[in-house]
Amino acid sequence: MSASALSLFLEKLGKDVDIICEEFTPPKMFSFVKKVNDIKPHFPHLQKMIVSVDLNHAGLSDISYQVRDGKLLIYITPEQGTLSAEHVQTSSTPFTYDLIITVNTQDLDSLGTLYHDNIDLFYKTPIINIDHDSANEHYGEINHTNLTVSSTAEVLFQLKQHIGEEYIDEDIATALLAAMIANTRSFKNTNVRPHTLTTASKLMEMGADRELIIKHLYQTRSIRALKLWGYALSHLKHDMSLGLVYTLITRDNFIHSGATQQDLEDIIDELIANSPEAKIILLLHEQLDANGNPTIQGILRTQRPFDAKLLTNQFAPKGTKEQVTFCVNKPLSESEASVVDHIRKVLRVIMQ
Repeated sequence: MSASALSLFLEKLGKDVDIICEEFTPPKMFSFVKKVNDIKPHFPHLQKMIVSVDLNHAGLSDISYQVRDGKLLIYITPEQGTLSAEHVQTSSTPFTYDLIITVNTQDLDSLGTLYHDNIDLFYKTPIINIDHDSANEHYGEINHTNLTVSSTAEVLFQLKQHIGEEYIDEDIATALLAAMIANTRSFKNTNVRPHTLTTASKLMEMGADRELIIKHLYQTRSIRALKLWGYALSHLKHDMSLGLVYTLITRDNFIHSGATQQDLEDIIDELIANSPEAKIILLLHEQLDANGNPTIQGILRTQRPFDAKLLTNQFAPKGTKEQVTFCVNKPLSESEASVVDHIRKVLRVIMQ
């Protein structure tokens, strides 16, 4: 939602903006925030390839193309004589983007394939890095991190005030306030400060619709989501000596409740809200892969000082130090044992 608010603000300044987030599916509860449904899971084309053909001597009679076996075939018919490879040169246009702004991103690795598949883009394009986390690695040409606030939405609000408060309309204010409420669990987190509430009050004065936010974030839970929450509670396990709480959701649980993967974030939030002593929340759930084969997917969310990527490093996690997703190609019971045992081993080493 912070990225949506930033996009809306930049568009008011006349900028063309794309929001990119790997494997992102907009949660239904956030659908009321403008631009959320425009977030793309991958970059559109980043460059155009230019094929230059010297026609000074041969001229051009006709040109056509076809795609065959995944290859583009271009047919060029000269007016006279022949054309050879010596007459052809290739080049690329500049990258589509002039600037990259990262939000809530501690390091470039957290971007997953967006970064690893497009390293040239990130090395050749200036980066503005905006965050509120002390773990941020300051990888941008400009790094704006504020450790005294409760969320990056607050950082963005402060920046927008400096650039031009008059550009903050009701939609931007609502997106920023929604991000603050979601990130602080309705201002219940310990990092909420007096200036956090002052910022929230200011946003409401600017037209942020608090009632709309509360309705969508907390008052629209479906019956199927509540049923799934019941299954999660029935499977709940914990190890309070390590601050670990975890649960399992089977494929049958999804089928009987009618819930989907989009309902899982709610469960994580509820586990955190109802287990204040827990510092590590693990959720394992059964899904089907692209070929219809069962696979176990995991979500791990941690609170400081624990690192979710470190705790799941054996399972190729994707995400940040606060939350990762990963897959395990074992049955659910074996996956549970494997993941929980690994987390316990890492925690015991850390706590020594």
